[in-house]
Amino acid sequence: MRGDLNLEELVGQHYAALYRFAVSLCGNESEACDLVQETFYLFSTKGHQLNDRSKAKSWLFTTLYRLFTGARRRLIRFPQHELTEVEMDLPEIPPQPPSHFDWNMVLQCLGRLDENFRAPVALFYLDDYSYKEIAEILHVPLGTVKSRIARGIGSLQQMMLDRAPVPSPRTS
Repeated sequence: MRGDLNLEELVGQHYAALYRFAVSLCGNESEACDLVQETFYLFSTKGHQLNDRSKAKSWLFTTLYRLFTGARRRLIRFPQHELTEVEMDLPEIPPQPPSHFDWNMVLQCLGRLDENFRAPVALFYLDDYSYKEIAEILHVPLGTVKSRIARGIGSLQQMMLDRAPVPSPRTS
């Protein structure tokens, strides 16, 4: 049944969603690209073990999440330190007027969420997965997924409120 699982087709179908999920997990585009590439590499070497094509999407997301958590575990065990910081005299960029909804702030706050909450929130809101699919991807019970999403959204809202600019009083 391996003939049904074409790597190029899977990349075309799932790359964008995997990339969004990876960015939401690590908050770094280059690290997200690396995670997605490693996920597809693993599929190219181990995908022949997957017989059911309908499970390919779940396998890809589960693998990406496991790669992310493994990398985080290694980073905690063996922290990396910058050897030198180079200060650059760059021109200041004037702040942009606040928009109705600041997606950059949302993504920054999402990146600061605890890992246990970040993945379910990102899968549910950014990638439109159901609770059941998220439970399968993360290998946790359905109730845990629901509570992590609720708690994650609560934490995200609080972070955004804490970071929101305070309007200046009007003088008339």
